[in-house]
Amino acid sequence: MTQVRVFMPVMALLCALLLFAAPTRAEAPPYAVGDMVLGAKDAPVTVIEYASMTCPHCANFHMGTFKELKTKYIDTGKVRLVFREFPFDPLALQASMLARCAGEKRYFGMLNVLFKSQMKWAKAANPQQALGTIARLGGFTEARFQTCMRDQKLADMILQTRLDGNKKFEVESTPSFIVNGEKTSGNMTIDKWDELLADLLK
Repeated sequence: MTQVRVFMPVMALLCALLLFAAPTRAEAPPYAVGDMVLGAKDAPVTVIEYASMTCPHCANFHMGTFKELKTKYIDTGKVRLVFREFPFDPLALQASMLARCAGEKRYFGMLNVLFKSQMKWAKAANPQQALGTIARLGGFTEARFQTCMRDQKLADMILQTRLDGNKKFEVESTPSFIVNGEKTSGNMTIDKWDELLADLLK
């Protein structure tokens, strides 16, 4: 009896520890993963954009032509846009990381803010501090911002996207666009987009 009284509590404790240590469902990373997409899944045209957050031409595109492209083609279900990061420098990587850490639902909103204010944070005496200010205005705590900036898995994911773009589509400059598998580069006007998309949307 004595052995049983001692053995049972030990077994109960072991079972409890095993239960506590049992593998649980992996938590989702604290940032948006995979391709960031706008538009209908069944759109007849898919445009993949490769952009660097410190690229002035990319900012000009997003502050200008992109708005018309979105209204005419993306919002109407004709074009599906896939946005992929192609950072040219450490600062562009950090800005991409910040957009990712804003979450999937707020990703394009943060992207818009970063492109709109590009000349302010990219040319600041302390660019990372300037990014931190944008992050706080977007609801980040200082701790959350610093955690985001130190997330090596996130950085590796973004850099892999760049490597894949270079290898698969020979992307070397930004903005570059892959339109239904065909590469075109440069900040095209909406007239050029109209011309390019016309044949694909017949």
